Amino acid sequence: MIVNLAVIIELVLLIAVMIMGTRFYSHMLQLSSYQFQGYFRFLRTSNKMKNIIHAVMGISMVFMLLLGAGDFIVIMAIAYSILCLLLYRPVPAKKKFVVTQRVQRLFITDGIIFAIIFGIIAVNLFNKTNNVTTGVVTAIFFALFPLITALANLINKPVEKQVNQYYINDAKRILKEHPNLRIIGVTGSYGKTSVKYYLNTLLSEGFRVLITPESFNTPMGVVRTIRGDLKNTHEVFVCEMGARHVGDIKEICDIVHPDDGVVTSIGPQHLETFHNQQNIINTKYELLDAVEEKSKDYKEPGKHLKWVNFDNDFIHDNMKYSDAITYGTREGAAYRASEVSVSRAGTSFKVTGPDGTSEDFTTKLIGPHNVQNVVGAIAVAASLGIPMNKLKMAVRRLQPVSHRLELIQRGPITILDDAYNSNPAGAKTAIDTLSLFADTVKILVTPGMVELGEKENELNMEFGRQAAEVCDYIILVGEKQTEYIKKGALEKGFSSEKLFVKNTLNEATALMYELDAGKEKVILLENDLPDNYTK
Repeated sequence: MIVNLAVIIELVLLIAVMIMGTRFYSHMLQLSSYQFQGYFRFLRTSNKMKNIIHAVMGISMVFMLLLGAGDFIVIMAIAYSILCLLLYRPVPAKKKFVVTQRVQRLFITDGIIFAIIFGIIAVNLFNKTNNVTTGVVTAIFFALFPLITALANLINKPVEKQVNQYYINDAKRILKEHPNLRIIGVTGSYGKTSVKYYLNTLLSEGFRVLITPESFNTPMGVVRTIRGDLKNTHEVFVCEMGARHVGDIKEICDIVHPDDGVVTSIGPQHLETFHNQQNIINTKYELLDAVEEKSKDYKEPGKHLKWVNFDNDFIHDNMKYSDAITYGTREGAAYRASEVSVSRAGTSFKVTGPDGTSEDFTTKLIGPHNVQNVVGAIAVAASLGIPMNKLKMAVRRLQPVSHRLELIQRGPITILDDAYNSNPAGAKTAIDTLSLFADTVKILVTPGMVELGEKENELNMEFGRQAAEVCDYIILVGEKQTEYIKKGALEKGFSSEKLFVKNTLNEATALMYELDAGKEKVILLENDLPDNYTK
């Protein structure tokens, strides 16, 4: 009776572990964009304690069987299940788990896999016919539990491909019903979201504009925007295009067939998935390749335009298209910003167009990168027929994009919120912007940069050196991830007494407010890793 009760308790606990564990790993898979590479990186780097517990439990059960202690497995399994329930209990997440239709299908497949495993375990536990089979199946289940969600994702892949294709075809149909819609693609290693929002404001001076919202820059994010938001009244569609792999931009271009393209930057971002810098260059130029192809197909030279950031070294040194309209602060740019002046109130600058005419602009935005992005938006709007003098008020109205060097004032404390993302060029720009605040105590809070492949340690170390030259205090989030930032800062002579390492962002945030600076503080929040990097 007691043994049967223990078996029932374990079966109930196993069901609970399956449900809570599946929810946890499905969330991590969702944060990895359902890509196996990102999910397995999470399992390798951020999930070690859970993986160790699973493996130890599975191996222990096999040893118990070999020692003839098959009945003891039930008690071990109960203890293990309780431990798993504690590990998988829901906790507040930076990016909440969204139970989409795809997740629901994933749950169904997970449930079928679990039902098969659960059925084998239950039958053998109650019948006590084959303790070896029970133990082996249970051990495999425990040891490989984190991989079951990946298996379900693999099984569902053909179905998801068909579902996505249905929505893609529907989006293409909708676009065909809007033949006069001008589609402008925007891509870049960084700056693309900011330029997209700035284009929305500036182009609205002459057109009815639709943009992909927030960071909807994947094929299905673009499709969702077209199917849900595109109206007959829209004249321009500004489509942000993100990429982590070669071919990602082309995939979006094959859906929307852009008339024009903007490349805001090229840099060493997502090297983990791109593998080398040349692949990044080629992928960003997939947008301009699509524009060029459309120009040839429709035999309309000059109608389909390309804009590139002339300040970016990778673009400057790899000018694939001679007809591209350049912008930036560098000498020779078709739309060039000069006389840049930065204060806490914002930035003022002059823009000279290709015809030699100039206009003075002011904006609330701070930082040299924002001048490049605004000039890029001015170049696009002016090229499409909106006079630069008509854009002056629109530039004044530009608002900082959330978490992208957003200036936040909290009493005597100024916060530069650059938490959305981080890459080597963006991190350096953020440090340079921090340096502009004279007679203040400058504090950096960061978990470092990720997805930089083999160069990750080297680039984080350089980031530490850059921070050491500007910052008065450095607060690092996560000991392992920030090891090389710390090493770079100390190598540059930064005081170890002013460098702190905290386990969580909440701890780091509390410390940044507690530090007794003696004068006004300016705090740079550089990057905030999602949960699949920190769990």
